Amino acid sequence: MCYHNSLSISIQMLGKRYNRKIDLIEIVEDIISESYHVNAFNYPTYPIITADEEIQAFNWGLIPFWVKTEKDAKEIRSRTLNARSENLFDRPSYREPVKRSRCLIPATGFFEWRHEGKQKLPYYIHLTDEPVFSMAGLYDRWHDPETNSTIFTFTQVTTDANPLMEWVHNSKERMPALLSRKDEETWLDPTLTRKDIESLLQPYDESRMAAYPIDRNFLKMNPKEKRIIEKVDHSKGPEETKGLF
Repeated sequence: MCYHNSLSISIQMLGKRYNRKIDLIEIVEDIISESYHVNAFNYPTYPIITADEEIQAFNWGLIPFWVKTEKDAKEIRSRTLNARSENLFDRPSYREPVKRSRCLIPATGFFEWRHEGKQKLPYYIHLTDEPVFSMAGLYDRWHDPETNSTIFTFTQVTTDANPLMEWVHNSKERMPALLSRKDEETWLDPTLTRKDIESLLQPYDESRMAAYPIDRNFLKMNPKEKRIIEKVDHSKGPEETKGLF
């Protein structure tokens, strides 16, 4: 599935890209800005675009509004980092957010592994015509009864892989549900029907995407290091990969 993003852009540039204000989240700018690797398993704070006029700062790993205890919240969010597009209207965790709380997850790229025999080889994937693009997301707010605080969290929607991602992510054949720029504000429209929503969650056009191999140890690198997304040679690779880079 899709648990590793790249967001190598300043929060100020994000504000310009999405025509959103940034006043209320400058205090966490160093946390959510310019990271070449964002790992969902750390439940990070991440900039999220909603219908609000300001960029929001939510945590990855959705906690549904109906969760009762902090213990249950910690347990469920480990299973809600991704949400399968096919199940959004059926799963209890997503069927309300998909109707009322959709968001955009900005990214400059994302990571997946290709399985070749016993090897797992990491790849960096990005768009060729959009330096910053949007993944479809859902969010929810949860009231923590122990701290009397409100916590906002999100999940990233995934869909079937296109041919490029079938080759890269050949174990699961999934990819993030990417939205074209013209569909971004549409995704946030609260009046969308189920048919409208499902029509937006299709495999993205592979001709607008590119993938290349990166360092096998990128997970151990400082997330602020640009070398995370530098192309490397996974031992020359099979002949069939040449057309992908």
